[in-house]
Amino acid sequence: MRAILAAMTILYAVGVVWALIRTNARLAERIVLSLLWPLGPLAFVVTIAILLAASVIAYPVVMIPAVIVLAVLWRVLF
Repeated sequence: MRAILAAMTILYAVGVVWALIRTNARLAERIVLSLLWPLGPLAFVVTIAILLAASVIAYPVVMIPAVIVLAVLWRVLF
């Protein structure tokens, strides 16, 4: 778990530096963009979670067993 957190921190820091250097904007906008750039992947994760929750309601025969299997795998692996 520590390795994952370390990798995420390094990735975040690289993204901040990249946004500060490569973005074509004024300094204030570059700082805000560099600090908020992880919201894009977070929005993707939230969207997928909502779609999975809706699919359980729309297709319960298929998705309820799939969610149970994913939960068991998650528990076993993490």
